[in-house]
Amino acid sequence: MSEQNQIETAADDAVTLTSELIRIDTTNTGDPDTLVGERAAAEYVAEKLTSAGYEIEYVESGAKNRHNVIARLPGADPSRGALLIHGHLDVVPADASEWSVHPFSGAVQDGYVWGRGAVDMKDMVGMTLALACHYKRNNIVPPRDLIFAFVADEEAGGKYGAQWLVEHRPDLFEGATEAISEVGGFSITLKDDVRAYLIETAEKGIRWMKLRVRGTAGHGSMIHRDNAVTKLSEAVARLGNHRFPLVLTDSVREFLAGVTEITGWDFPEDDIDGAVAKLGNISRMIGATLRDTANPTMLTAGYKSNVIPSTAEAAVDCRILPGRLEAFDRELDAILGPDIEKEWMELPPVETTFDGALVDAMTASVLAEDPGARTLPYMLSGGTDAKAFQTLGIRNFGFAPLKLPAELDFSALFHGVDERVPVDALRFGTRVLDRFLRAS
Repeated sequence: MSEQNQIETAADDAVTLTSELIRIDTTNTGDPDTLVGERAAAEYVAEKLTSAGYEIEYVESGAKNRHNVIARLPGADPSRGALLIHGHLDVVPADASEWSVHPFSGAVQDGYVWGRGAVDMKDMVGMTLALACHYKRNNIVPPRDLIFAFVADEEAGGKYGAQWLVEHRPDLFEGATEAISEVGGFSITLKDDVRAYLIETAEKGIRWMKLRVRGTAGHGSMIHRDNAVTKLSEAVARLGNHRFPLVLTDSVREFLAGVTEITGWDFPEDDIDGAVAKLGNISRMIGATLRDTANPTMLTAGYKSNVIPSTAEAAVDCRILPGRLEAFDRELDAILGPDIEKEWMELPPVETTFDGALVDAMTASVLAEDPGARTLPYMLSGGTDAKAFQTLGIRNFGFAPLKLPAELDFSALFHGVDERVPVDALRFGTRVLDRFLRAS
């Protein structure tokens, strides 16, 4: 079989693997009593890798059914730093009643692979697994060591996945200097049908925060000046309605400058939100990187409608720009006031520059499959396992290449209803990743 035919076979395998991975329910609610766990998917990945000839590390990370799989493919030059390719096996919950197809069907229809995890991120896992097996079976030696990591628990912060591995098994990533993973390398269509592929070079920090207010319990029929629910509601409303200041980081400025060069559009700071809206569907993601955000997501209080509770709690999802943590804390204290108790789980921001041999290899690999396209850096408004791996001194990028239809609202598919990925995009991404891994 010719090399071209081999890659097309790997692309076919990527579609099949993505579909089969979606059929494995790996729902991560963050609650040990309701999550499913990644074990079945990890066993599936482990079987594929061992059948191809890998010796794998199969690691249970401190909790039942929380499993991770790591394999290393030796490269031609062992003196070079290894490249880490990592993907998470868990997915967020899905309500089947809201979907056009069952979210765990992995249906391949209408030119798409459908299901929870199709873009976050069993598509990248499928492409990575297909190429890892292809290289091993065909004795393909990459320029440097490749470390393939399939991990648990990214959707709840990585406590039983990347964070656990970094803390307890850093030896598995020995020698790794650079890494690629999700939410980058996808295309957006700009003026005159010019596609730009967005490579993630930065992501906001995460603070998942719980707010708590204490008051005086009592009967709901009486007058109460110290109502915990009222005080919490007022504080949460102030925070939810607060607009944090505009801060243009280097990554965002470089992205906007690239769009200006392609389209001629201006992005004046006195109307930056209006200008970013011209980007269409992707404007939601880009707009969220212009400033810090703090979005209330859950409220909890009381146990009976005629009883005023002594405590009330709220959950808030905070996303903080690189370099903004101290300023964010000052604003937070001013908004909430002294009577609000705060506790949180925090993950740091990630940021690197858009340069170097690895970036050149990404660009060359994309252009080989889509001549005339451009690559641009951008900041992710969400977070990935890069937050854990950067603590090992690894330089991180989001590069899961997909050539997308111009009309597809890609950003809405992340954690959304009817999540799906184009079959052609999976095949394209497999070819691009193959070029990239052989050149990096």
